[in-house]
Amino acid sequence: MNDQPITYASAGVDTAAGDRAVALMKEAVAATHGPEVLGGIGAFAGLLDISAVKDYERPLLASSTDGVGTKIAIARQMDVHDTIGRDLVGMVVDDIVVVGATPLAMTDYIACGKVVPERIADIVRGIAEGCRQAECALVGGETAEHPGLMAPEDYDVAGAAVGVVEAEDMLGPERVRAGDVLIGMESSGLHSNGYSLVRAVLAAQDLDLGQDVDDFGRTLGEELLEPTRIYAADVLAMVHDPRTSSGVHALSHITGGGLAANLARVLPAGTAAHVDRSAWEPAPVFGRITAWGGVPQLDLEGTLNMGIGMIAVVAQESAHAAIDVLVERGLPAQVIGEVMDEGSLPEPTGPLERLVSGAKGVEGGGVLLTGQHPGWGTGTKA
Repeated sequence: MNDQPITYASAGVDTAAGDRAVALMKEAVAATHGPEVLGGIGAFAGLLDISAVKDYERPLLASSTDGVGTKIAIARQMDVHDTIGRDLVGMVVDDIVVVGATPLAMTDYIACGKVVPERIADIVRGIAEGCRQAECALVGGETAEHPGLMAPEDYDVAGAAVGVVEAEDMLGPERVRAGDVLIGMESSGLHSNGYSLVRAVLAAQDLDLGQDVDDFGRTLGEELLEPTRIYAADVLAMVHDPRTSSGVHALSHITGGGLAANLARVLPAGTAAHVDRSAWEPAPVFGRITAWGGVPQLDLEGTLNMGIGMIAVVAQESAHAAIDVLVERGLPAQVIGEVMDEGSLPEPTGPLERLVSGAKGVEGGGVLLTGQHPGWGTGTKA
C-alpha cells in the first residue's frame, strides 16, 4: 500500500501552471477588448454589452464552432504554437461572416495532457491575434488538463463565436440569381483542412519538415504552418461598401470538402455555378502535395481549398466594385466564374469535369469546374 498522500498535483493536474499560463496570456486577450466587453480574465462568464442590437429591426444571432484538426500535429512536430490560434479563429469566425453577420465575441477551449504555461500562452496569443484581425473580442476560454487521457505533449483546440446580422441583410441562396458573378479570394495556403491527407503524403515520402523547398522559399514545416487567412473584416468591408450597392448576394467559406462542395451550399436549387480553373493559379504547395503523393486532382479538389479560401456571389454590375474593395485592402481577388440556370450549364466533358450538387446535406444548386489551372497538366502538377 502506498502511504504517500495523493494530491491533485501528484495525479497529474498542476493548477499553479494553469495560473501561470493565464498570467502570460492576459495582456494579449485584453488587447481584443473594446468598451463593449465587461469584466476581464478570470470571470466565470464573458460579458458583452449588446445594447447596439436594440437599433436592429430584427437582429439574428449567428453562431459557429470548429477546431483546427490534425494541423496541430505539424505544430507539435515543429514546436511552434503561436500560429495555430489564428487558424482556429479563421475556421470559426469566417463561417459566421458567410451569412453577413458581424462577429461579436469568441471563446476557446484547449485540452491538453499537461499544462506547459508558455505553450498554452502561445496558443492563446495566436487566438487573440486572430480575433484582432477579425475585429472580434476574445471574451473567455478554458484550459483543461487531462493526464492519463492525453499524453503530456498532446493538445487540441476548439472555439465558438457569435455574431449578429439584420434579418433583411442576411446573405444566402435566396438572394442568388442567374447572371451573378463569382469572385474568388486568394487563400494563404492550405488553411486548416485536409491535413490527414497532407500528413499521409509526407509520411509516404518520408519528408522532413525542416527541409528547404525551393517552390516555397522556406522550409516545408513553415509552409504547412502558414496560418489560415482570416477574411472577416475584408468581407464585411466589401458587403457594406456603398460602391457595391448591396450587390453581394452570398458568400462561401472554402473549408472541408473543397470549393465545389462548399459553393454548392449557397446556391438555390435550379441554378449552377460554372467555375473556370484557368482564372487562378494555386500556390505551389498544392502542386507539391499532388506530385509527392500522386494524389488525383479531383481528390485534391475535394479536400483542399486549391488557392481560393472564400467566394463572393455578387451581382454582375457590382463585381468590379467588390474586387476593388478587396484589392484595396490587400486581399487578391478575381472573377472565377458565374451562376446560370442549371439547364444552361455545359455538359461535363473529360475526366476533370464533374458536376457537384447536394453537398453536405444541402439540396441546393450544382457546381461544375472546367478548364485547368495555369501550369497544371491533365491531372497532376508537373
